[in-house]
Amino acid sequence: MRKNVICGVGLAGLILAGCGTTPTQRAATGGLAGAAVGGAVGQNWTGALVGGAAGAALGAATTPRARSSDRRQYWDSRAGRYYYYDRDSGRYYWENGEPRR
Repeated sequence: MRKNVICGVGLAGLILAGCGTTPTQRAATGGLAGAAVGGAVGQNWTGALVGGAAGAALGAATTPRARSSDRRQYWDSRAGRYYYYDRDSGRYYWENGEPRR
């Protein structure tokens, strides 16, 4: 039974750890999901506490999906800088992440 709780909490925390863009947001969503799953599986407060702690740890430890990791950079000869097109937002950005205007 204890093994099922740990596996369930770990799985739920891992699935929901990607919800959020900052480590704090991912820790919060992972902790809430882990507490819900741990409380449901363990049917007591101990399961919810263990699940919440495990979910928060997994949420904080994971990183969000890298945006534009396969981006192609273009040279702007007037500005003397590289820029790229972000397909997710449909906008152009300078190499350092500032919007290109």
